[in-house]
Amino acid sequence: MDSKTVSSRLRELVKFLGTVKGDLANVTGPPSLLAPSSVVEVGHCWAQRPAVFAAPAHEPLPEKRSLLVLKWFLVALKSQLYVAGSPGPQAVSIKKPLNAFLGELFLASWTDEENKACTELIAEQVSHHPPITAMHVIDRQNGVRADGYARVEMTFNGNVNIRQVGHAMVHIDRYDEDHLVPLPDVKIRGFLGGCMYPEITGTYTLHSSGGYVSQVKFSGEGMIRGKRNSFEAKVYKKDDTKQRAIYTLSGVWSDGWVVKDAQTGEVLEMFKHDAVENEPVPMDIVPVEQQDDWESRKAWGKVLNGMAMGNLEAVTREKTKIEKAQRLMRAFEESRGETWEPLLFQSISADDFEVFHRLADGTGHQLADERTKGVWRVKDTQVKNLQRPFRAGLTPLGY
Repeated sequence: MDSKTVSSRLRELVKFLGTVKGDLANVTGPPSLLAPSSVVEVGHCWAQRPAVFAAPAHEPLPEKRSLLVLKWFLVALKSQLYVAGSPGPQAVSIKKPLNAFLGELFLASWTDEENKACTELIAEQVSHHPPITAMHVIDRQNGVRADGYARVEMTFNGNVNIRQVGHAMVHIDRYDEDHLVPLPDVKIRGFLGGCMYPEITGTYTLHSSGGYVSQVKFSGEGMIRGKRNSFEAKVYKKDDTKQRAIYTLSGVWSDGWVVKDAQTGEVLEMFKHDAVENEPVPMDIVPVEQQDDWESRKAWGKVLNGMAMGNLEAVTREKTKIEKAQRLMRAFEESRGETWEPLLFQSISADDFEVFHRLADGTGHQLADERTKGVWRVKDTQVKNLQRPFRAGLTPLGY
């Protein structure tokens, strides 16, 4: 992409954002600034390295299990936040994922034969206004699962500010252990400099029922000093009032970091995203022609084809068809007093989510369930018995 095209697209984006008042999350951006994937695919970042996801199941020490869950959290950030782009000079190619329509699904799996690990991802758009995506990742063989959901809120004040309202919960069957994982807020910076990039700032904590806390302090690039996407982290025992580190981590979450034993200073791991052994494994997904109409890549197929061919007119036309049909479906449901029922997830009362309250006690973590239409959990039986077609006689286009 040449510099004139980059500058033109940035001007187009800034002009567009300046016209929007309030939450941007459900606003459709200019076609040239859209990523060739939907919001429901974002959860792939949790599942695309099965060995990392399964690792805590094979670690007998609870403090090391917390360290391994922390690694999983950090490793996922790069592919989650650099959408259709990558760190470095070309980060301007970061784009906005397609707004998922209500009931949109994404089903995929990743198999690491060498490490005997396989992850399955189930994601569904359970609400459109406000936009809420629910996700479930599971490795059945190793007995690890992660359940999460997020309402995304976006505003613009020179930066795009992305707030994720929700959380993830990791469960390790072998130790009957749970880990509460936060969803960090993000700023998209670099509009004026012509190089957009995501940045996380602030402090976040992961809490385990095994009695350990992982604290991550994100800093990032400043006017005077600091490196883009920087962080420092430590793992400590929950009942240690001095929060003395057992393990420390420092580096750049989009590039690499060092893990040390805090007592001896010994380097335990040097993680690099671009190392061959750390690359994601290939994704397995049903061919588009065999997918259900509610699966993301089939539903957006003509839009994605238009993007691939650079035909922005086709992108706009096909997107509009889906969006218009969805508005008509909601109006029809309202006229009949009906409420849309998600296929694979259900909303439960916050009072029934005991594990969250136990882990969050005294930490400042809050469910904010009034903003996310409850707490979203996967319907395990429905997932196990899932068969296409998912909604016989009904498609996202209303027929």
